[in-house]
Amino acid sequence: MATKTAPQKKAATFVYEGTDRQGKKIRGETVGKGPALVRAELRKQGISAKKVTKKREINLGGKKKIKPLDIAIFTRQMATMMKAGVPLVQAFEIVADGLENPSMKDVVLKLKSEVEGGSNFASALRKQPLLFDDLYCSLIDAGEQSGALEVMLDRVALYKEKSEALKLKIKKAIKYPISVVCVAIVVTVILLTKVVPTFQELFEGFGAELPAFTQFVIGLSEALQNNFFSILISLIAFGVIFNVARQRSEAVRNMIDRTLLKLPIVGDITFKATVARYARTLATTFSAGVPLIEALEACAGATGNVVYRKAVYQIKEDVTTGQQLQFAMRSTGVFPAMALQMTAIGEESGALDAMLEKVAVYYEDEVDNAVDGLTSMMEPLIMSVLGVLIGGLIIAMYLPIFQLGQVV
Repeated sequence: MATKTAPQKKAATFVYEGTDRQGKKIRGETVGKGPALVRAELRKQGISAKKVTKKREINLGGKKKIKPLDIAIFTRQMATMMKAGVPLVQAFEIVADGLENPSMKDVVLKLKSEVEGGSNFASALRKQPLLFDDLYCSLIDAGEQSGALEVMLDRVALYKEKSEALKLKIKKAIKYPISVVCVAIVVTVILLTKVVPTFQELFEGFGAELPAFTQFVIGLSEALQNNFFSILISLIAFGVIFNVARQRSEAVRNMIDRTLLKLPIVGDITFKATVARYARTLATTFSAGVPLIEALEACAGATGNVVYRKAVYQIKEDVTTGQQLQFAMRSTGVFPAMALQMTAIGEESGALDAMLEKVAVYYEDEVDNAVDGLTSMMEPLIMSVLGVLIGGLIIAMYLPIFQLGQVV
């Protein structure tokens, strides 16, 4: 009985040197599962390899992190391969060759090895719990059992793509003002620590009392210069402590979730995005044939907000007792009227998944419009703040000069 070893399973890139049929020296790269197999493949191509070595990959920061977007791309490519009638194992090979992230490529090749060893797709995915959550694995499992894996992969790919697009929209709404504010802070610090002291030396020769506004700015400059490193270290320490607390403390994460919903403008975007995720997840799982109770269990974690996570668990308990989904959602008090009405129509017409899909599309569009509106509104507001901040510092420095000119 043939034995299978890890090195034979894992493909790698090899560099070879040799001669072709005309005796001309040739050098190149190829993918193979070992030096001997690479030499044999090259001989078939008419290349006599004198030297075959595994290519060393330079990776200064360790393995590249696998992002949710990588999972979405992998799912879409697998769906495309399966729709084209490509066998599952061969689909893994084709997808792996086209991936740019080496870490994700390793994961796909591991999945291929598991499936070749007799495991089904869902079982292989469950051995990578940090990358493929229970919802993902359950949907693939449902697709395999129903014999419609290509259809389910397409639904999962659409779900992942929509989810990632929604996250990118929210990040877009937050990153732009934060980046501009950071630039404004840096410019202000430079002015206070480098420009204001120069003017201060000039003013000392005036022998007159400086305007109150100028004195305030000079005092601010002196305080910043004297305590610059203390302030910088305090800010860095606060950021590190907050980040660690957010990662390790559930109470801190819950507080952030509740605060985000209460913030002006950002809270509305967070609310709509959360409702969209809930509707998208429930529509995907329910259309896949997953029972409603199990679908709600998956939705709880997918909402991404503690307020709605608790609400979904409450809905699950109410539905378990025989209550209709629309009434269970209404009793939580956190879902908008449009989502409640569409859910009611879906339950009455027997097309709950289609109605939830419409709810998801509606609120995803609402998030898109809100982000665009926020960006257009923030641009003039930020420019005004920058103008007042930097312009105020400049005016404070030139006020004594203006007054001196009036006296003369």
